[in-house]
Amino acid sequence: MQPVDFTTVVAICADLRSRWLPARLEQVYQRDRTRIALALRTLERRGWLRLCWHPQAAHLSMASPPPKDPDTFTFSDQLRHQLKGLALVAIEPLAPWERALDFQFARRPGDPVCWHLYVEIMGKYSNVVLANADNLVVTAAHQVTAKQSSVRPILTGQPYEPPPALTSAVPSLEEPFDRWRERISLVPNSLRRNLLKTYRGLSSALVRTLAATANLDAERNTDRFSDDDWHNLYEVWQKWLICLEKEQFQPGWTENGYTVLGWDAIEPVEDIQVLVDTYYSDRLNRQSFQQLHHQLTQKVSNALAKLQVKRQTFLDKLQQSGNADLFRQQADLLMAHLYEWKPGMKAIFLADFETGEPVKLTLDPEKNAVQNAQSLYKRHQKLRRAKEAVKPLLAETESEIHYLQQVDSALSQLDDYRHPGDLIALEEIRDELVEQNYLSLPQHRSRNTDGEDNFYHYRTPNGFEVLVGRNNRQNDLLSFRIAGDYDLWFHTQEIPGSHVLLRLDPGAVPDETDLQFTANLAAYYSRARESDAAPVIYAEPKFVYKPKGAKPGMAIYKHETVIWGNPGEVEEMS
Repeated sequence: MQPVDFTTVVAICADLRSRWLPARLEQVYQRDRTRIALALRTLERRGWLRLCWHPQAAHLSMASPPPKDPDTFTFSDQLRHQLKGLALVAIEPLAPWERALDFQFARRPGDPVCWHLYVEIMGKYSNVVLANADNLVVTAAHQVTAKQSSVRPILTGQPYEPPPALTSAVPSLEEPFDRWRERISLVPNSLRRNLLKTYRGLSSALVRTLAATANLDAERNTDRFSDDDWHNLYEVWQKWLICLEKEQFQPGWTENGYTVLGWDAIEPVEDIQVLVDTYYSDRLNRQSFQQLHHQLTQKVSNALAKLQVKRQTFLDKLQQSGNADLFRQQADLLMAHLYEWKPGMKAIFLADFETGEPVKLTLDPEKNAVQNAQSLYKRHQKLRRAKEAVKPLLAETESEIHYLQQVDSALSQLDDYRHPGDLIALEEIRDELVEQNYLSLPQHRSRNTDGEDNFYHYRTPNGFEVLVGRNNRQNDLLSFRIAGDYDLWFHTQEIPGSHVLLRLDPGAVPDETDLQFTANLAAYYSRARESDAAPVIYAEPKFVYKPKGAKPGMAIYKHETVIWGNPGEVEEMS
């Protein structure tokens, strides 16, 4: 992941100063443990400034509004209490060529500064610290104790100390070519390593951009550069410093990330805030998606494995219970032939009532014939009671297996992150598993997804809309809230999968191509995705019901019609 370097910080702050100062802070919202958003309002606009201290994705930028989930974090509550209603009047660097910023707040523009919000964009050491007018720390995103850092602890009530000053040289337009070259080439090594060691304010991505603009290889050893190479690089170096001094930036996308200089951009972007927000939101979402998908897949897989063992145990008990009548018949046979029993017998052969064939009965030599018959009667009663007790337990277990297979099917469809909606759908599955007690997250807060349209959308050959649920919450939403009287409901027959809705206007009649298209989608978004074909049923929504007390995504239906879906045709279409 590309880190925010000094050049990017300068570009972002230049844009913030030109468009967002002064601004009134209206609200503070913390989305998670590493991201907080400040709602700013100027005379012309309103927006959200996001501050992120994630170890791999620390950044700041104007961003889209945060979700409407409850905010229960202490850090945001303290910022809200101290800063809400104040004016953001200045954004200043703490030291030259440092990625540490001082966001200054006053009661109104022109008044003395009463609060400082220090934003430190420094990789794994990134932090956000609130200090009062006396520069005493009031709260911090990360409290750093003396045990964690003897150089620079950050504790409430203690004076705020800026990050230790860098010892490397400061880039300057006034530095002559010979001195600049001497600094970099003093110890032969790769150009990238020497530049990073010699000067502050550089990053690996920036060095590669500078070298590529000068038609050089950043990994090439400095003792192999010609005089022309050095002069070309120096010209690019000066050009970079002029961009910083005049705050002239051209944001854009590159092959491997983004740039604010525009020299190696393959797609220019007008707004640097949108560029930075899009890049880091996508990377953080992708990281969260992969971690959450692995966690949920493991949890569901383990739960299914345990339930399969439980189901087999119940089946074995039922099989044993099938011998209950045999023990009763043996007891009746023994009672009818008491006269043939002799003391000490361990087995006896008696003629069967129906076939006349000899039947061997195993006896307890310590008991008489009547006592042995009573033991057989007791075993018969015990197995019969076990059968009646196991049947509902088996049905409950099979229902639970079917439900988790439905969840597993939804997880298998979300195999990779492609769009923010994928993460939303995955978080909804997590919330559902928490609600159903399959996942234990003591401090978990469910997403507020009311009114969100996150379904898969398709169009049939004749232009009818098709909606596909991505998880059980969406399946229930489609089947029992969105489905209208004229729509058609599709689902794979006795195979876990998504609920699919073919939307129809009053009087509209879909033809066979529309029905087949929708059936193909239902087969594709099910556990039959890898099959050549799968049976799919469709029915009017009024004939689709949710059993009382059923788990999310479960439904029963009647008056259905069966059609065969071909999932492979959906793959070819996509």
